[in-house]
Amino acid sequence: MSTTPMGANRLCEGRVVVVTGAGRGLGRAHALAYAAEGARVVVNDLGVGLDGTPGPDSPAARVVQEIRAGGGDAVAHGGDIATTAGAASLVRTALDTYGRLDTLVNNAGFLRDRMLVNLDEDDWDAVLRVHLKGHFLPLRHAAAHWRAETKAGRTPTARVVNTSSGAGLLGSLGQGNYSAAKAGILGLTLVAAAELARYGVQVNAIAPAARTRMTEATFAETMTAPETGFDAMAPENVSPLVVWLGSAASEGVTGRVFETEAGRITVMEGWHPGPTQDRGARRTPEEAGETVRKLLPQARTPGPVYGAG
Repeated sequence: MSTTPMGANRLCEGRVVVVTGAGRGLGRAHALAYAAEGARVVVNDLGVGLDGTPGPDSPAARVVQEIRAGGGDAVAHGGDIATTAGAASLVRTALDTYGRLDTLVNNAGFLRDRMLVNLDEDDWDAVLRVHLKGHFLPLRHAAAHWRAETKAGRTPTARVVNTSSGAGLLGSLGQGNYSAAKAGILGLTLVAAAELARYGVQVNAIAPAARTRMTEATFAETMTAPETGFDAMAPENVSPLVVWLGSAASEGVTGRVFETEAGRITVMEGWHPGPTQDRGARRTPEEAGETVRKLLPQARTPGPVYGAG
């Protein structure tokens, strides 16, 4: 598990980190990477038994076993973090088990892909619920704890890493629900970074590309692991940035979005004003159209929509 020798100066030594959706894929890779850097990890995944707790063969429990086998410390959480009770329980698990919470990594999600004309309300609601509400509720409960700590004179060095997607940045054919949710996460990240700074909290987002259960089926050709050489789409390639953003070493970095895949990290710059014309008076519809026609050739061509041929 670990790439950092035991006893070495590890980046997250003593920090307590919560990772949602950590039973497989990116979440699992993040949890293992944090543990390798000395963090104690709350591994959340909704693979639960009939009593609502992680069973011995649940995804969360298996990752906990991996971490402990490597000499780390972790605990499983099987609650639904897209509910108030589940999100509150998630934060409480960190505090009850380890007495603190330093970093929240929001990662949980799934797909229900449909073209818009075939996308029904249930598929829309389900994806928005897990991705967007599943980011908001853990963030809201973690933020309440950090605010209380600050008011008690114990301002934390807290970190939040949210998970967006290229689909949230550019859109993705057949993924209107997923793209909308991931774009919403970007807006939530910017607001949270501004609002929570006073409580010692930094909030950033990543837009990763990696091989997971969600992407293997959608992008099968590009996600296939090579027989030899660098595995560009391995989820473990994304985790180093997530670990650094979740550590005290990232001091001063907040309200940012990073696209990351393979060995590449890109700072995304979001929406910026492009060509503009102000006539200082109301236009007719025809005049508005003429203005748009003049401005568009001066503007950048929009990036490709994900999934477009």
